[in-house]
Amino acid sequence: MTRPPGGVLAAIGDTPLVELTRIFPGSTFRTFAKLEAHNPGGSVKDRSALGMLLERIRTGDLVPGKSVVVESSSGNLGIGLAQACQYYELRFVCVVDPRTNPQNIAVMRALGAEVEVVTEPDPVTGEFLPARIDRVRELVRTIPLAYCPDQYGNPLNALAHRHTMREIVEQLAGRLDYLFCATSTCGTLRGCAEYAREIGLPVRIVAVDAIGSVIFDQPPGARLLPGHGASVRPALMRPGLADEVVHVGDLDCLVGCRRLARREAILAGGSSGAVLSALDTVRGRIPAGSVCAVILPDRGERYLDTIYSDAWATEHFGAVSHLWKDPVTEAPRC
Repeated sequence: MTRPPGGVLAAIGDTPLVELTRIFPGSTFRTFAKLEAHNPGGSVKDRSALGMLLERIRTGDLVPGKSVVVESSSGNLGIGLAQACQYYELRFVCVVDPRTNPQNIAVMRALGAEVEVVTEPDPVTGEFLPARIDRVRELVRTIPLAYCPDQYGNPLNALAHRHTMREIVEQLAGRLDYLFCATSTCGTLRGCAEYAREIGLPVRIVAVDAIGSVIFDQPPGARLLPGHGASVRPALMRPGLADEVVHVGDLDCLVGCRRLARREAILAGGSSGAVLSALDTVRGRIPAGSVCAVILPDRGERYLDTIYSDAWATEHFGAVSHLWKDPVTEAPRC
């Protein structure tokens, strides 16, 4: 008999929603942050991982001690899958690339995952994601009883995030005017959007994509930070999911994260900085009295060598510490 999602997996979801009172001084609207770092694996991808495995375990398609889960990940989903597979006694092989944070790889291995690094990008696009996906397909063909959750096209990924939106709506007692959501697989965006439309919630959904990402038909380009945007348009993407799209760059992510840490004492990951920078971009046209929610996908400890490293910031962007000033004195605090 399959064990229900007990133990550590029972802690997935029901994450805190906190009001950000200092991030935008003088703001005429309220901003609430959904802290997905409070999931046990440290990110919103815990929801996706459990959602894509649990139904197949319940139906017997995944057999503990026999089946093998194979997936491509830049880090967070890999950790979520490693955690769930360890709990359900499933072998897990994660395919990553050289941009993957070494700490994420170490966490996956500590949770029993086998990690394979694809070292050569796709020869046509020059991107690593297509090469990772090709390697996953090859492994699934050659490993007996192998299963690929396919985070980019699995409806169960999006289904898991209907609960994310439901929690936000309940935590705000139904009062929500804007939702800012970062995009990668589009699982979070689709799940939240479909739930909002189903219950008739008049919320404006703003998708936050990376400059250089092709999700919303923009030209491909280099991106420093993994896990935000995509070099291949996900199959989960559907027209009309977002009412508006805001594209942000790597520097925007860095500035958003640094401001969040200094003004709200929240250490979050790159895509969290992205959604806050996007909100900052459009806040001049948000009506007074509005209620905004931002989903902060993961924790910041995995970005200490990049976003929170002054040396890394200077190497890639030059002297930019003036961009995250103290909200009261407006003096640099770096």
